[in-house]
This record gives sequence, structure tokens and C-alpha cells, in this order.
Amino acid sequence: MTIPSSILAALARAHVSWQAILSEGLQAVQAADPAYLADLAADAYLPTEQRLFAAFALPLQQVRYVLVGEGPYPRAESATGVCFMDGAVGSLWSAEPGGGLSKPVNKATSLRNFMKMLLVADGQLLADNTAGAALAGVAERARAGAAIQTLAQLQDKLTAQGFLLLNASLVFRAHVAPVKDAKAWLPFFETVMAGLVRQAAATPTLVLWGKIAEQLNKLPVMQKFPQIVTEHPYNLSFIGNASMHALFRPMRLLRVE
Repeated sequence: MTIPSSILAALARAHVSWQAILSEGLQAVQAADPAYLADLAADAYLPTEQRLFAAFALPLQQVRYVLVGEGPYPRAESATGVCFMDGAVGSLWSAEPGGGLSKPVNKATSLRNFMKMLLVADGQLLADNTAGAALAGVAERARAGAAIQTLAQLQDKLTAQGFLLLNASLVFRAHVAPVKDAKAWLPFFETVMAGLVRQAAATPTLVLWGKIAEQLNKLPVMQKFPQIVTEHPYNLSFIGNASMHALFRPMRLLRVE
């Protein structure tokens, strides 16, 4: 059984430095379960528009961190193929008087908590006071030019820091448990991460968010990477996570610099 042409066509979204490794990863999935990719190609899944490998647009040699979430957002307009980058989000900040984060950011729970974590790490909010008047004051200063304005700018800042933004399951299907799809992609990750550790200029740091991402630690190759393992950002406790503060504070991702 050959790899479906629609899956292979999605490789065009990846940087050329990744394409041979990604092809090997697909072959590994095929070898582990010859029916999986064919079934997937015949099914409805997210992300659409051949964005299955969109996260791999960052050249391999520029990768310093591999951030792994759980899976794509379960909405077609939101799932972009890039971890927690919600395609339905434009502005980060509410334009309403007294508003804080924009409504689309608040709808995307993981993104909302990630934003609040960054603001706490930067000293702009207290971990026990991340809403209401405190957040409105931050948003007012942000709209006045003290911060980046859009999610696209945040993604650019992350990629400039060398973040490869992946999901443990590259797809979301409403009728399939995310953990099941994530298990099917394990051979892909084993191959791709082995290629990364072999070719990277320096060994990247793994940042694993949530229990599905932690499944990757079943793969022996993952022990070659330094790791930071935390709860998923949809948990409120993520906002106050000290290891996330330590990682992101020096990057000043929300600042205009």
C-alpha cells in the first residue's frame, strides 16, 4: 500500500531541509500500520488545506526548541497545523473599553492561558490576579504600543527564538480519540526526532505540554533531548508554572523590541 498522494502533497508546506526526514517519518507510520494513512486520507480531518506539516516551515538548522502540544484545535478555522496558533485569532487585545484579551483569544483556552503566563512571567500581572481591572490595564498599555498586537506577530517571535511548534497528534478527527491518533503518529515522531538530533546544529530542548505529549517519552530517541515537561496550557495552573516563567521570561515575547 502506497502513501496517499494527498498526504505526500502536504509535504510542500515544509521547508526543504525537512522533506526527506518527513518522508521517512511517513514511511515509518506506513510500516507500523499500513492502513492508517489511507484511512486518514479518506476521512475528514483537521487541519485542512494541506497544512498537515505546516509547523515544519522553520528550517531544521534553526530549531532550538521543540514545543509539543496535544492536537489541532477542533475547529476548521482555528486548526493551522502549528501548535496552539489559532487561525481564528487576529488581534490579541480587546478593543472594548475596559477589555483585556480579545474574544477570539479568550475562546482559545490554551492560547489565553499562555498569554497570561507570559504576562505573569514578564511582571505585568500577578499569578493570582490575571483578569478584570489588572488585565484591562495591561491591554490598554498594549494597545498604546507597549506590546505586539497580533497572533501572527507572536508566532513570528516564537519562530525567531527557534521554536518548532508541533502537536503530538498531527490531526484532529471528531470521531477518533486524540490519544488514538497520537499513538499512530509515534513512529513518525521517532523518525523525525532522530533526524533532528542527528542534523541539528545543537541539540534542541523539548517542551512537552500535557499527557498526550508526554507519550513521546516512550520513544528512546527522546532521552537524547533535554526536556521541560508541564501540564497542558488549558489548565489554569499553567499560568503560574515556574518552569514556563523561567523559559519564556528572557524572551520577552509580547514586547515590541
